[in-house]
Amino acid sequence: MTNRSNLEQSIIDTALTLAKEKGWESVRLHQVAEALHIPLDEIRLHFREKEEIIDAWFDHADEAMLQARETEGFEQGGTREKLHLLLMKWLAALQPHRRVTRQMIIGKLEPGHIHYQAQGLLRVSRTVQWLRESAGISSTLPWRALEETVLTAIYLATFTKWMFDDSEESQTTSCFLQESLNAACRLYPCNDHHADSMADIQSS
Repeated sequence: MTNRSNLEQSIIDTALTLAKEKGWESVRLHQVAEALHIPLDEIRLHFREKEEIIDAWFDHADEAMLQARETEGFEQGGTREKLHLLLMKWLAALQPHRRVTRQMIIGKLEPGHIHYQAQGLLRVSRTVQWLRESAGISSTLPWRALEETVLTAIYLATFTKWMFDDSEESQTTSCFLQESLNAACRLYPCNDHHADSMADIQSS
C-alpha cells in the first residue's frame, strides 16, 4: 500500500488532468493550487518542483508492478511469463495518461535538461531493480551485470514502443515484449554457475 496522502494524490491527479487539457509543458504548480483551492505553499510541502510529480507518477507504476506479484498463480509461472506480466502491469498503470507520459519523457530529453536526464537514468535503474526483485531473479555478479543490461534494454525498448502504441490494450507492445524476451532467451548464455538467472526462462 502507498503511504501517499490524499492531498498528495489530489495534486498528482490534478496536474495530470490539466496536462491532458493543455500539455504537460504548460502546466504550472500555481495552476494546480488554484484548481484545488489551496495555497501554493501547500503544494511545496509535498512537491518541491514539478519534476517530482513525474517521479510520483512513475512510483505509481512501480507500485502496480510490485502488486502484480499478488496475482493468483504468479509464482507458478516461469521467469519469462513473470517479466511479461510485470512490465505490462507497469505500463497499464500509466495507460490512462499515455500521451502526457510521453510528453513528460520528451521534456526530460530536451537539450539543457542534463540534470533531469541524470535523474531519469537513476529512475530507470530503480525500476529495473524492482523488476528483478518482483520476478524473483537472484543471480550475482558477473551475470547480474549482463542480466541488468539485457533487462534495461528490453524495458526501454518496450516503454518506447508503448508510448506510440494505439492498438487495443497495447497488444502491439505486448507482442513486442514477448518477442524481445524470447530473443533474450536465445542469446543469453546458460551454464551451471548462474542457474537462478534469466537463463532459467529457457525452460519456462
